[in-house]
Amino acid sequence: MRQRLAVGNWKMHGNLPENWALLDKVAAAAGGLSRAIASVCVPFPYLAQAQSVLAGSKVAWGGQNVSQHPKGAFTGEVSAGMLREFGCRHVIVGHSERRQLFGEDDATVALKAGAVLAEGMVPIICVGETLAERERGVTEEVVGRQLGVVADRLGAEGLKASILAYEPVWAIGTGKTATPEQAQAVHAYLRGALARCDKSIAASMPILYGGSVKAANAAELFGMQDVDGGLIGGASLVAEEFLAICQAADG
Repeated sequence: MRQRLAVGNWKMHGNLPENWALLDKVAAAAGGLSRAIASVCVPFPYLAQAQSVLAGSKVAWGGQNVSQHPKGAFTGEVSAGMLREFGCRHVIVGHSERRQLFGEDDATVALKAGAVLAEGMVPIICVGETLAERERGVTEEVVGRQLGVVADRLGAEGLKASILAYEPVWAIGTGKTATPEQAQAVHAYLRGALARCDKSIAASMPILYGGSVKAANAAELFGMQDVDGGLIGGASLVAEEFLAICQAADG
């Protein structure tokens, strides 16, 4: 049975007092999860706080980005080794905002995923198409290319230790959500692409959906055969919303 996850991506939100309240509520309630893993990926300055509050709970924590370099003169960057020292389990790589706003290409995303794996953490590798690409009918071509570059870099062993997240760019922060059927179609395509590399990896790798997931639509999305949970944006900043999504992933 594939692992189920609900991963909160706080993006550039939060402050110390609000974080304490949110993390406390999530940690207290997540103890009731039996199947799903709850995880929060917080801004770098709040990693120590997340570690302090969540240590010993059933909630994991992680980073939203990472450098592909292990060390060196890269002012402002954060290495995978630094994230590991704060107890991170998950690290998001290739988020559409990193690709669009900061110019990260497929090769860079693959290098970052490799850096995360080298430090014993789990990369959450994001793929997804823009609205223009979907309207041109090239969704599969786009996500297949993005996945292919990562697969070539990581190989079967690297993929086995990774998580994939499909996040249609047109559904992130827009309030628009792919229908469960649209999400399932792309997830099924991605699982098929993985099977061409290794059938056992395709059968076991969690593939998350990200794109305006809320408590109101989570259960229907996660009920699809190839959708194994969610990469959650704004809803992860509201304890009750995020916990309801975690419960949907646990069901």
